[in-house]
Amino acid sequence: MTQASGRRARIVFVAVAALVVAIDQLTKHLSVITLEGETPLRLLWGAVYLTLVRNPGAAFSMGTDYTFVFPLITLGVVCWILWMARSLASTPWAVGLGLVLGGALGNFGDRLFRSPGFFVGEVVDMISVFDDNGGRFPVFNAADSALFCGVVLLVLMEMTGRRRDGTRLESTKKKDADVAP
Repeated sequence: MTQASGRRARIVFVAVAALVVAIDQLTKHLSVITLEGETPLRLLWGAVYLTLVRNPGAAFSMGTDYTFVFPLITLGVVCWILWMARSLASTPWAVGLGLVLGGALGNFGDRLFRSPGFFVGEVVDMISVFDDNGGRFPVFNAADSALFCGVVLLVLMEMTGRRRDGTRLESTKKKDADVAP
């Protein structure tokens, strides 16, 4: 790992996380001021709807009686991501970790500062697919999308032997060389 690649990866990491939080909070703010009390807005011939949902639980509204647990889990995830970022020198890893961090912080902000109160706030969701109110798939937000995309990217990086420090596992390199024509 060179100092320049590590510095560049950490800048990308912070920038991606900050951008995700900004987009998430902006879309939540706009959703609250424009969708509150309105009928769902149909887009793309009904493939996507914009509707305001306040979710006290996790995906599919699971765990609604344990809202206070989600900020604690988020704190653990944030600490783990920051620990992982110490050895970053890979831009794809930086993007993946930045997406996960930004998504976690976006929903964490809701848990802390939205009603009904500190540490038990409800997450604002607004995107529903194939149904006007989450009947076929959970209603989600930009933070949820970033979390999902970040996790998928990180899993792909692991599966292909790419490490946070920008190197590749030797066994993966050898297998790739054996397959090459």
